[in-house]
Amino acid sequence: MFILKRQDVEISTIQHPTRDQQVPILHYQGQTFRLISVFKASQEVEAKTLWRSLTDNRGKACVLLEEPERYSVWGKIRLEQLENDTGSHSNIEVLTLASILLLQAVYLDIEDLLGNRQAALFEKDITGILQQKQFPQASSSESAKSLLTVELSQMPKLPPWQETHVIILLEELHKLGKTYFGDTNFAHQLEDRLQDMAEEEQLIFISWLNQSPLGKLWH
Repeated sequence: MFILKRQDVEISTIQHPTRDQQVPILHYQGQTFRLISVFKASQEVEAKTLWRSLTDNRGKACVLLEEPERYSVWGKIRLEQLENDTGSHSNIEVLTLASILLLQAVYLDIEDLLGNRQAALFEKDITGILQQKQFPQASSSESAKSLLTVELSQMPKLPPWQETHVIILLEELHKLGKTYFGDTNFAHQLEDRLQDMAEEEQLIFISWLNQSPLGKLWH
């Protein structure tokens, strides 16, 4: 919709009505936009790809803000919509959330299609990986099991993973899935498996995935 410079807009923050956080709001010509994603100055292509995905493919009213040190994508919102807000995770939280959703989807498929015994073996395998790689808040048997089964909306907060943890998990999950199912068809239903995420967050994750070598595995 718009590519704007910092001098074109006014940015303020408001208190989220139901969460203990400040929400950045961009004002432009009487319209309000909320922050969807932030990119480094070197990530111009990624920023424009997400912006075009939202505007051209999804029909969203969006602003791409160009600043010397960063790019940011903002989606149009009415302030009262914040009360029903879901998409307020940071970029790394979006990646973490998506990777856990994919993990849970593969686990449920194994349980449904291959039975409880195989599901228990998968749980043991994934727990071993989380322990070996020392994933924060996920390397005990109890925390690994809860990652596989807990409703994410009931999770008090997401584990504090870095991008490298997400990459490792998705690589190892793909290897395990291929071993259990005998093929890679399980990795081809990405959008179906991310239905519990806000639409903007799905696009952030898919845009990130497509920019990484993992995009060849999960598509």
